[in-house]
Amino acid sequence: MKIRKANIVDERTTTNVYIYENKKEEYIVIAIPDLEWSFLICYEEETDTLKERLFSSLTKVLTKEHVEPLVNKLLYWVREM
Repeated sequence: MKIRKANIVDERTTTNVYIYENKKEEYIVIAIPDLEWSFLICYEEETDTLKERLFSSLTKVLTKEHVEPLVNKLLYWVREM
Protein backbone atom coordinates (compact mmCIF):
# COMPACT_ATOMS: atom_id res chain seq x y z
CA MET A 1 0.00 0.00 0.00
CA LYS A 2 1.19 3.47 -0.84
CA ILE A 3 0.17 6.62 0.97
CA ARG A 4 0.25 9.88 -0.95
CA LYS A 5 -0.52 13.43 0.16
CA ALA A 6 -2.84 15.61 -1.88
CA ASN A 7 -4.17 19.13 -1.56
CA ILE A 8 -7.81 18.46 -2.26
CA VAL A 9 -9.87 21.26 -0.77
CA ASP A 10 -7.28 24.02 -0.43
CA GLU A 11 -3.56 24.55 -0.97
CA ARG A 12 -2.68 24.55 2.74
CA THR A 13 -4.34 21.34 3.91
CA THR A 14 -3.04 17.96 2.80
CA THR A 15 -5.12 14.82 2.79
CA ASN A 16 -3.92 11.23 2.81
CA VAL A 17 -4.69 9.17 -0.28
CA TYR A 18 -4.28 5.40 0.14
CA ILE A 19 -3.51 3.27 -2.90
CA TYR A 20 -3.57 -0.50 -2.58
CA GLU A 21 -2.55 -2.82 -5.42
CA ASN A 22 -3.49 -6.49 -5.56
CA LYS A 23 -1.30 -7.92 -8.32
CA LYS A 24 -2.63 -11.45 -7.98
CA GLU A 25 -6.26 -10.45 -8.61
CA GLU A 26 -5.28 -7.51 -10.86
CA TYR A 27 -6.97 -4.53 -9.27
CA ILE A 28 -6.16 -1.29 -7.44
CA VAL A 29 -8.17 0.37 -4.69
CA ILE A 30 -7.91 4.08 -4.00
CA ALA A 31 -9.31 5.44 -0.73
CA ILE A 32 -9.58 8.94 0.70
CA PRO A 33 -10.97 8.53 4.23
CA ASP A 34 -11.37 12.29 4.80
CA LEU A 35 -13.91 12.32 1.96
CA GLU A 36 -15.37 8.92 2.88
CA TRP A 37 -14.61 7.88 -0.69
CA SER A 38 -13.06 4.79 -2.28
CA PHE A 39 -12.71 3.46 -5.80
CA LEU A 40 -11.86 0.12 -7.43
CA ILE A 41 -9.84 -0.04 -10.66
CA CYS A 42 -9.38 -3.20 -12.72
CA TYR A 43 -6.11 -3.57 -14.62
CA GLU A 44 -7.75 -3.97 -18.02
CA GLU A 45 -9.80 -0.76 -17.75
CA GLU A 46 -9.03 1.81 -20.43
CA THR A 47 -7.66 5.21 -19.40
CA ASP A 48 -10.49 7.26 -20.95
CA THR A 49 -13.19 5.17 -19.29
CA LEU A 50 -11.32 5.26 -16.01
CA LYS A 51 -10.97 9.04 -16.13
CA GLU A 52 -14.71 9.46 -16.76
CA ARG A 53 -15.60 7.09 -13.91
CA LEU A 54 -13.23 8.83 -11.50
CA PHE A 55 -14.58 12.23 -12.46
CA SER A 56 -18.17 11.08 -12.05
CA SER A 57 -17.50 9.46 -8.69
CA LEU A 58 -15.55 12.39 -7.24
CA THR A 59 -18.10 15.00 -8.30
CA LYS A 60 -20.45 13.42 -5.76
CA VAL A 61 -18.13 14.42 -2.89
CA LEU A 62 -16.22 17.46 -4.25
CA THR A 63 -16.88 20.56 -6.31
CA LYS A 64 -15.94 20.33 -10.00
CA GLU A 65 -13.08 22.83 -9.63
CA HIS A 66 -11.31 20.45 -7.22
CA VAL A 67 -12.10 17.25 -9.12
CA GLU A 68 -10.06 17.75 -12.30
CA PRO A 69 -6.64 18.22 -10.63
CA LEU A 70 -7.33 15.33 -8.25
CA VAL A 71 -8.32 12.97 -11.06
CA ASN A 72 -5.09 13.80 -12.89
CA LYS A 73 -3.04 13.14 -9.74
CA LEU A 74 -4.80 9.84 -9.09
CA LEU A 75 -4.27 8.65 -12.66
CA TYR A 76 -0.59 9.55 -12.46
CA TRP A 77 -0.15 7.67 -9.16
CA VAL A 78 -2.00 4.62 -10.46
CA ARG A 79 0.13 4.51 -13.61
CA GLU A 80 3.37 4.64 -11.65
CA MET A 81 2.50 1.53 -9.61
